[in-house]
Amino acid sequence: MLKLDHITVIAPTLNEGVSHVRECLDLDVPFGTRHEYMGTHNHRLQLGGRIYLEIVALDPEGVLPGRARWFGLDDQQSVRSDWEEGRRLRGWVANSDSFNSIPSEHRAHFGGEVPLPFDKPSFAFCIPEDGSLPLDGAVPSLIDHKGDPTSMAEIPDLGTRLRSLTLEHPDPVAIERMYRDLMVDQPPEIVRGPKVRYRAVIETPTGLKELT
Repeated sequence: MLKLDHITVIAPTLNEGVSHVRECLDLDVPFGTRHEYMGTHNHRLQLGGRIYLEIVALDPEGVLPGRARWFGLDDQQSVRSDWEEGRRLRGWVANSDSFNSIPSEHRAHFGGEVPLPFDKPSFAFCIPEDGSLPLDGAVPSLIDHKGDPTSMAEIPDLGTRLRSLTLEHPDPVAIERMYRDLMVDQPPEIVRGPKVRYRAVIETPTGLKELT
């Protein structure tokens, strides 16, 4: 079974990502962490339960990771193009108990498990060889917390709660079928649209807001 772990705003720069979320939600998302093994950095915000929002961007001061970065962040031209189209809430990450449980006919979409430079990694994740979003972001990126989910104590709670997540896609039936095959728990609502586009309704201290 796959469970929603976090939703991702993929930004050309962190400043642009934070500004966009401020415009949508009327709050500032605090800085999170630098991913020294991936050459990226983020801001994070709790969304209720064990779900959070991540704003992620290429770290201009980070090191080259020796492989493609996650979330398609090496292709800055595409990141910028998506951003200008308003496709900013660009995908989501699902927690998997075991990558081996992914049906064989779908495994190629997610890529392979990435070796981490830690003695005892507390999590694992999969990235396609070219670093792209799985099926252009229509299906989630995968993480395995190895039985120890992300500590919410490390992520600021500003009173925001995710109320709904909607995916626009040209072929909703095919994506719904794939979600069933993958046993996605509480998947996004899928509606027809010209290309992959996400919208999240989030409850904030100043009312319901939409993040795109």
